[in-house]
Amino acid sequence: MATIDDFRKLELRIAQIKEVNDHPNADKLLILTLDLGDRLKQVVAGIKNFYAKEELIGKQVVLVDNLDPVILRGVESQGMILAGSDENLLAVISPDKNLKLGSIVK
Repeated sequence: MATIDDFRKLELRIAQIKEVNDHPNADKLLILTLDLGDRLKQVVAGIKNFYAKEELIGKQVVLVDNLDPVILRGVESQGMILAGSDENLLAVISPDKNLKLGSIVK
């Protein structure tokens, strides 16, 4: 069971997807370049089967910003975007209004 203190450790921020590329070593992964206003981050996300690259560009998403980088199938991922899913659908979590890039999600 997670506590509120565990949740507070996460740094959730608003980022905008600037660039989307296919992962060279995985069919279901995309490489996203995210803009946080003051810096860019690269994130590998398993959303290729649910989104066309063109529909992701410009979209604001919620980023878990303070995760340690990991290598996913040979490509570094510097965070994680949030999404919800059921058996047949996956939806990236987005604010319903555009926010300043880098804004903290509370």
